[in-house]
Amino acid sequence: MASPSPTLFDQLFDRFGQALQPPPWMVQEMQRRLVLLLNHVLQQEPEAQARLKRQAGRVVQAHWRHFNVRLVATPAGLLDLGSPAQAADLTLTLTEESPFALAQSALRGEKPAVRIAGDVQLAAEVQWLVDHVRWDVEEDLARVFGDAPAHAVGGVLHRAADALRQFVGRGPAGSTAPTTPAAPGQGGG
Repeated sequence: MASPSPTLFDQLFDRFGQALQPPPWMVQEMQRRLVLLLNHVLQQEPEAQARLKRQAGRVVQAHWRHFNVRLVATPAGLLDLGSPAQAADLTLTLTEESPFALAQSALRGEKPAVRIAGDVQLAAEVQWLVDHVRWDVEEDLARVFGDAPAHAVGGVLHRAADALRQFVGRGPAGSTAPTTPAAPGQGGG
């Protein structure tokens, strides 16, 4: 649901977005980093990889404002950047234009409104991935630093996410919106 009038945050986001357009090579490099992160998370979930294997070669385009990314499922059950020349089988467009409103709903644990166009079966697989695949940051930290430090950092991240959730839940101009507590094991990390 779009906001009737842009907030100061939205106006600043628009101005910075227009003034600081990154060069194409930087956009592509950021997209490659996104693919690496997504594949790292997918490799922790064999069922997710099995589902993506069945969709090998299919392209999903995600779009929000002037940001676009095209992802293609690989035969290994992972993701790669899709070619701009290849038609998208599924297009996902975030309909909320306001970055502030989008951040607020994300911090409340709500899924953003998305306009979906394209293949229904592929959309169902993407929905399954969104619902079932989670990045366990604390587990990744434990592999590098050990269990105790990872648990401590995880606790700090959860508390910071809760504080941010409370702050953002107030909304613009000091209005207070209800906050939804994070479910156990799904804190902001």
